[in-house]
Amino acid sequence: MRFFTDVADLTLARESSTISFGRAERWFAARGWRPFEFQREVWRAYLDGESGLIHAATGTGKTYAAWWGPLLEWSAEPREQAATPKAPPLRVLWITPLRALAADTEEALRAPLLSLGIPWTLESRTGDTSPAQRARQGRRLPTALVTTPESLSLLLSRADAPALFSDLRLVVVDEWHELLGTKRGVQVELALARLRALSPGVRTWGLSATIGNLEEAAEALLGVGEQVRQARIVRGVEPKEVVVDALIPPVVERFPWAGHLGTLMLPQVVAAIEEGETAIVFTNTRSQTEIWYQAILAQRPDWAGRIALHHGSLDRGRREWVEEGLRTGALRCVVATSSLDLGVDFSPVDRVLQIGSPKGVARLLQRAGRSGHRPGATSRVTCVPTNVLELVEVAAARDGIRMGAIESRPLLERPLDVLVQHVVTVALGGGFRPDELLREVRSTRAYADLRDDEWEWTLAFVTSGGEALRGYPEYSRVVSAGDDGRWIVQDAGVARRHRQSIGTIVSDAQIAVQYLRGGALGSVEESFIARLKPGDRFTFAGRPLEFVRVRDMKAWVRKAPNVKGAIPRWIGSRLPLSRALAERLRARLDEAARGVFREAEMEAVRPVLEVQARWSRIPRADELLIERVKSREGHHLFVFPFEGRLVHEGLAALLAYRIARLRPITFSLAANDWGIELLAPEEAPLEEALAAGLLAPTKLVEDVPASLNATEMAKRQFREIARVSGLVFPGLPRSGKTARQLQVSSGLFFDVLQRYDPRNLLLSQAHREVLERQLESSRLGRTLERLASSRVVITTPKRTPPLAFPLLVDRARNRVSSESLGDRIRKMQLALERAAG
Repeated sequence: MRFFTDVADLTLARESSTISFGRAERWFAARGWRPFEFQREVWRAYLDGESGLIHAATGTGKTYAAWWGPLLEWSAEPREQAATPKAPPLRVLWITPLRALAADTEEALRAPLLSLGIPWTLESRTGDTSPAQRARQGRRLPTALVTTPESLSLLLSRADAPALFSDLRLVVVDEWHELLGTKRGVQVELALARLRALSPGVRTWGLSATIGNLEEAAEALLGVGEQVRQARIVRGVEPKEVVVDALIPPVVERFPWAGHLGTLMLPQVVAAIEEGETAIVFTNTRSQTEIWYQAILAQRPDWAGRIALHHGSLDRGRREWVEEGLRTGALRCVVATSSLDLGVDFSPVDRVLQIGSPKGVARLLQRAGRSGHRPGATSRVTCVPTNVLELVEVAAARDGIRMGAIESRPLLERPLDVLVQHVVTVALGGGFRPDELLREVRSTRAYADLRDDEWEWTLAFVTSGGEALRGYPEYSRVVSAGDDGRWIVQDAGVARRHRQSIGTIVSDAQIAVQYLRGGALGSVEESFIARLKPGDRFTFAGRPLEFVRVRDMKAWVRKAPNVKGAIPRWIGSRLPLSRALAERLRARLDEAARGVFREAEMEAVRPVLEVQARWSRIPRADELLIERVKSREGHHLFVFPFEGRLVHEGLAALLAYRIARLRPITFSLAANDWGIELLAPEEAPLEEALAAGLLAPTKLVEDVPASLNATEMAKRQFREIARVSGLVFPGLPRSGKTARQLQVSSGLFFDVLQRYDPRNLLLSQAHREVLERQLESSRLGRTLERLASSRVVITTPKRTPPLAFPLLVDRARNRVSSESLGDRIRKMQLALERAAG
């Protein structure tokens, strides 16, 4: 191995890079490009032995900024001439968060190798890799390997892992912002620490397009300790123009509700698609994807064969066909979810539309970057509201982009289930000495503050299963063997189960969807299929289907004659409003309260806000608006913190709990991204509650769990923790073990541990994750601090004002059938419109 470890080496590297840069620049010039200065900075830093994080807009050349460093390094190395040069062993690991990106990444990396005649081998290793290729890689890995966090952990579990990575020079973590703040990101942190231990000279570079907390991101990527002093954050200095606009509804209803526009904007959407050559229409849920695909195709049947949809439930072959169609420009339009957010280069795409609010500044910026996905090109995204109030969010998101107010990713602290899994992985991969592994683990940002008692508990858990499971040999996974003090896995069954369950992605079990006579279409969540009865229709992969039966872990279907009654109902993510966008939203409403309606979106929503101001109030940025409305249903309290649905769900329960402590009262609750509703049969003692500390940011640790069914929520969250830590084995592929069975198994463990091992640290983690991940409790605390210092404005409208109307509808959805809901909403809207004149 040859790493740059002294001044002479560094001088040689700089001289070599100066010579080799000419070859690199000629390669770029042959494609009509010119290297950006930030790319040259990364090449120089790499050759100087540095690690770092590259932060640049989508489509500005991050991939080649990271890739050319090792190519220049190899070109500068002296070597003997050979008629047939032999490919070097593994030198570059390229980690991608999505296996769907592996093929495109591999294609981009291969181009310089072919042009320059560099005799490197380049392959991918993901869940899609064929058994034959896996077997070949088992004998010898390629020079450069594109892989996922899970596949990397599998490689680290090999007994020959120390020799496998002995020649490693570079690890690139692509789309680091997508992994940061997740358990997969922590899994990567631990894997990188292991690679630094196995190959001390290895350099690490992360690629990130959209993130607010760059310094923390770099620390999480590169670890804490001596190596951080060599870290470098490289910002892409080439500005990329981003245009954000919106389609304005032809008629603005003054009492809107979530999703009320439906596909009424379809003619404008089709016209926008026609403006360009190739378009991507992004949605926030898979069900929206199917609905809009069908709607666009019905409007333009001549586009059949040139319009497609793309989401994670489709099978790999269909996704790859769609991606190739985008790359070549063969497709006119693709309707997609976040499955097309990342990485893949679709240069022909010149039009991007976003259905509904993006709910975050970074997300909108990322999706805008799908158009003009090349250096110097303008990126444009057009937002299509599903509710006229979303126009305010679009204007707020544009403000966020102008101001650079990109969301930060909060980092996870010491998730012990991931640590337990990693310890067993290292025990399989050659074994470990506890003191050495502890130093390695503490070199990560996630576990820098790992306590001694937490480490001792982790070791006890992997060796015996802890207090409650000590008598069960299958939970004695790691043993101390030999005189060298190394801890290893000896049981072949333990090793097999661990390798088959490596990873931190825990989701509802997937059921394959297959024609009775024909091929497979993809997969959907088991919980969706469980609700279907034979004869039910649903749309999937853009096709109307009729459900026949479930057998052999497959949902057997036949083609339905039409889409009548077919509703795509499987799980989709309800994205909450981000903190950065919420802040910009409050600023836009503050302007409206002062009579300022900047830009087309705010002018369009002006009639709605004028009624709001006339009947109640448009809150200023330093105000908390509370509306008291009496109706036939009872007494309503509408509260508007504008902090996002997750925070509001926790806040609604907390406020109801605190009011009920003053006077026994039962509330019905509703929450959306803008506010909350508390409905009771009698008037709540609001003023008394405010005086008693209703909004106080104190005692949250006691009050929040008490206001919720916290134990039951933690029990469900424990399913993920039990699966990641190895308490519950998900079963062999196609074994038929259902999500319900996993939940029952993990629930039994939860009950046993609560009874016989109540201090088990995984139980504490479950409660902590419920508060933080499902209710954003730390953000809830910051919200209460802001509200406690705000001026509380209480109004008593005679009728439901426009901002409160969506909350009424959301609550009604849970009580009224979908057929009668529309009629009821229309009646309420008409009555309010008449009252508003």
